[in-house]
Amino acid sequence: MLNRVRSAVAHLVSSGGAPPPRPKSPDLPNSTSAPPAAPPQAPRSPPARAGSGSAAPARTVEARASFCRPTFLQLSPGGLRRADDHAGRAVQSPPDTGRRLPWSTGYAEVINSGKSRHNEDQACCEVVYVEGRRSVSGAPREPSRGQSCWSSQKEVTHESLVVGAIENAFQFMDEQMARERRGHQVEGGCCALVVVYLLGKVYVANAGDSRAIIVRNGEIIPMSREFTPETERQRLQMLGFLKPELLGGEFTHLEFPRRVQPKELGQRMLYRDQNMTGWAYKKIELEDLRFPLVCGEGKKARMMATIGVTRGLGDHNLRVCSSTLPIKPFLSSFPEVRVYDLTQYEHCPDDVLVLGTDGLWDVTSDCEVAATVDRVLSACEPNDPSRYTALAQALVLGARGTPRDRGWRLPNNKLGSGDDISVFVIPLGGPGSYS
Repeated sequence: MLNRVRSAVAHLVSSGGAPPPRPKSPDLPNSTSAPPAAPPQAPRSPPARAGSGSAAPARTVEARASFCRPTFLQLSPGGLRRADDHAGRAVQSPPDTGRRLPWSTGYAEVINSGKSRHNEDQACCEVVYVEGRRSVSGAPREPSRGQSCWSSQKEVTHESLVVGAIENAFQFMDEQMARERRGHQVEGGCCALVVVYLLGKVYVANAGDSRAIIVRNGEIIPMSREFTPETERQRLQMLGFLKPELLGGEFTHLEFPRRVQPKELGQRMLYRDQNMTGWAYKKIELEDLRFPLVCGEGKKARMMATIGVTRGLGDHNLRVCSSTLPIKPFLSSFPEVRVYDLTQYEHCPDDVLVLGTDGLWDVTSDCEVAATVDRVLSACEPNDPSRYTALAQALVLGARGTPRDRGWRLPNNKLGSGDDISVFVIPLGGPGSYS
């Protein structure tokens, strides 16, 4: 799937948003693919397996579905066994020898503590070169008269075209996963966090519960937000209000402070609907006894009592527990894209973009990440290209904790993250910076 993500993003950025043709192969031959900044992905449910088209033989689909770690880790068979050890949970990073990741980017990951058989976080980090399209004669293609007329009515910036291309790429990938489900019974879904650098700007696209922040001179700049039943409550409620058939008579789009009991019929209780940020009172009616569309708080919040994220790719087969109601209508594949203009600031070697899957953010705050950035980078030489890998490792170790009392514990004795943890650290200035 990662090859197709790279292909989709690269094609759409270069083509201004037109959907790419279905590839004959999931790989881009003889090319360096997709974003120089790194896009980790954190699957929610069993990861979707790769297949290039509905006509592919079953054995080909199965071969492409085999589990693997990022190629840049260069893991030997023995290294892969160590990476899969749930008891040891050794931190994995690219080797010091050989080709480094673009921009001296740092990376580290660790497997979960037994939650799933494999590390379900997947990552890639590559460079793609985007060239302007030319006509058959080789001359630059001139805009058509229709395009010129349209442009004179509405000005569209390069930035908005890139954002639209990235949004289109996410939608294309979601549709591709739907085709694979129909053609090969390939099921599953994932969150996606993608970073693209183009023409002096960084584009961060997020669909799910992975997150990214910039730490610049000690300042924290959020570059994404989590999409959960809590953060998207009003969008979910509005959809349930407009299309009540999606609730199947089993759920109510209204929210109450707690589950309404039958004995409370006719009584007044606090509630809020899709239009409200505050709370008001209503008289409890029979339909209010249905299960709430959004229930729980924090990390325990669930949509339709099933899933804790509200945006991502795939999951076309997902159903409400013990029901035939589909979840997919409420799961959006569109990312939120935030843009950071690198040309507006003078960046030093300690300014970084940190990308992390939910295994990091479940137990680590933005301020704690910023403190680790300052502590680790201040102890390293500014010209040392391995300093960003050291920082990624420190962030992963800090979230994982150490084995103690039949579990993984942080220094404050709170539980460490038992999930897969993947972290990229991308320097924004200093040696090895982009041009």
